[in-house]
Amino acid sequence: MAWNEPGGGNRDPWNNKGGDQGPPDLDEVVRKLQEKMGGLFGGKRRGGGNGGEGGGSAGSAGKKGVGLIIGLVVVAVLAMESFYIVQPAERGVVKRFGAYHIVTAPGPHLKLPFIDTVDVVNVDQVNKFQHRAQMLTKDENIADVTLEVQFRIQDAADFLFQDADPGATIHGAMESSLREVIGKSRLDDIITENRSAIAISVQQGTQALLDLYRTGLIVTNVNIQRAEAPEQVAEAFADAIRAREDKERLQNQAQTYANDVVPRARGEAARLVEDAKGYKARVVAEADGESQRFLALLREYEKAPNVTRERLYLETMQDVLRNTGKVLLDVKEGSNLTYLPLDRMIQPSTRAAEFKAPDSPRIALPPTNNQRSTGSSNDGRSFDRTRRER
Repeated sequence: MAWNEPGGGNRDPWNNKGGDQGPPDLDEVVRKLQEKMGGLFGGKRRGGGNGGEGGGSAGSAGKKGVGLIIGLVVVAVLAMESFYIVQPAERGVVKRFGAYHIVTAPGPHLKLPFIDTVDVVNVDQVNKFQHRAQMLTKDENIADVTLEVQFRIQDAADFLFQDADPGATIHGAMESSLREVIGKSRLDDIITENRSAIAISVQQGTQALLDLYRTGLIVTNVNIQRAEAPEQVAEAFADAIRAREDKERLQNQAQTYANDVVPRARGEAARLVEDAKGYKARVVAEADGESQRFLALLREYEKAPNVTRERLYLETMQDVLRNTGKVLLDVKEGSNLTYLPLDRMIQPSTRAAEFKAPDSPRIALPPTNNQRSTGSSNDGRSFDRTRRER
């Protein structure tokens, strides 16, 4: 039931009294609010009128509470102004009274409130831009070059304070370096095979100018995206590119053939070298053996010169007559010489065996000077005896 409905007893929601139903007393509301605030901050509630002792005490407690709140707000603001955090990819540049003071590394830091200001600079972010221009080459041709430059901030303090416009500076430095490099290069090198070297030269020249101007920037990469000749000579340079590709193809084929032939040739050369070493060892060994045999024969000759000489003569004649097809028979007391077709009777395959057989025919040789001087006869029996002595 509403307070002002019939039968509601004419109740007043502000003072629970009947009577006038006007608006609440604002002074009373403020006083009650002050009493409640004073109770929160340690004040004592006291009853009484507006002009009593309790009213003054409640007003003083309220002022103290408001002051405390203002103090807490001031402390919070000072704490917020004194503390800042630098992210891992950033650097903080601190200015004190507007002048450069220090560069802070990533992490939490403190500063003087309302005195120090911090500018945070991202040093890991890579920026890029493209540039296209037509330039004169060393051989007096025009080259149309398009390249992309990537860079980032290296020194935050130099970036903020040493150069008024680092972006414009890097554009001008890159174009200056590019024109210098293109002016020292031939058009054929720029279009076909020397792009990487030109890009490296442009990067180095641009970085040298940026360091000279102390822009705080570093060039991370320069990429030549397009390098073309003018339209009037585009077809000729296309032919040059095709010729270069044919050259590379033929070089690859030649390299493949060389990889197949050279190892085999090296193997054959190694085999010949080993054969030569073996031949050398064999010849040296044979020569050593022959020298040793000759020395042994010399010692025997010194002991018995006549016997050794006769033996050498017989061995030599045996070796000579072994390879001939005619045999000469010398009879002591006879004038007729008989010629036999021994070349038909004796086959080459059995000739050596018949000389060694015990029943082979004896061949008489003319006497030597030694035998004639001693009066010995040289017939078949003497030859056979000499062979047996051997």
